[in-house]
Amino acid sequence: MKNPYEVLGVAPTASAEDIKKAYRRLAMKTHPDMNPGDASGEETFKDIANAWRLLRDPEKRRRFDAGEIDETGVERPQQRYYRDFAQSPQADAYADDAAFADFAEGEDPFAELLRRAAHVRANRRGEDLRFRMPVTLAESIAGATKRVTLPAGGTLDVAIPAGIADGQALRLKGKGAPGAGSGRAGDAIVEVEVLSDPRFARDGDDLLYEAPVSLTEAVEGARIRIPTPTEDVTLTVPPESGSGTTLRLKGKGAPRRGGGRGDLHVKLRLVLPKPADSALKAFIADWEAGKAFNPREETAR
Repeated sequence: MKNPYEVLGVAPTASAEDIKKAYRRLAMKTHPDMNPGDASGEETFKDIANAWRLLRDPEKRRRFDAGEIDETGVERPQQRYYRDFAQSPQADAYADDAAFADFAEGEDPFAELLRRAAHVRANRRGEDLRFRMPVTLAESIAGATKRVTLPAGGTLDVAIPAGIADGQALRLKGKGAPGAGSGRAGDAIVEVEVLSDPRFARDGDDLLYEAPVSLTEAVEGARIRIPTPTEDVTLTVPPESGSGTTLRLKGKGAPRRGGGRGDLHVKLRLVLPKPADSALKAFIADWEAGKAFNPREETAR
């Protein structure tokens, strides 16, 4: 703990009125309600409040000046450390404005500030509760209702809107922690995590699906059924489609943040029957044009 006179910036010979004025000036400047989120400011205010608590009491001030008690008001023979004080009720006394009791009864702006601050704390809004909710790719596209288990028990049903993207958050008003007094409850903030689908590779908002096709389908063309994240659709395979040919289905991909959906790219993969058909093997053996064709030279052009 620091010397209370040094904390308030007054001399040990200062009058009670000068000490009161110094405390009032510093308290208005460093009060937590005037500096929200400033952790170092809160520590400074604690020091100021403890210095005032000691020096405002004539008997405590006399005993401190005489060396009978230390800066925390503890008898000198009993050796204590700041960590002991930090765990004592005095460490957080400022939280209920106990040190401001004589000021809060006034009619000036400072007293009004203290009264308002005390009222706000007594009716504080509840804290927001944050959750991370995994949803499938299909649920992110079509929408769904998911259930969240609350920390204190109970459940909360969350409506996932259609088209939600990975990382987007939903705010559910009044579904967070209860408030103090007449303060309203906080909100539940649910961040959505869109899970990958093992059937599809993802490139931003676009999806890639590899569709196996037979030799007949590749050569003659065909209409085949393939999956999308939410349904199966019919895809037209053009005649003479080689393995690796990629076809695009517009708007069948993942949801975009700005609205709409990406595309689904379907890559064809030629699959031969196993074991190989004897007629096919005979045809290949007699197919001179096929033997003359070099696909590596064709690809290099």
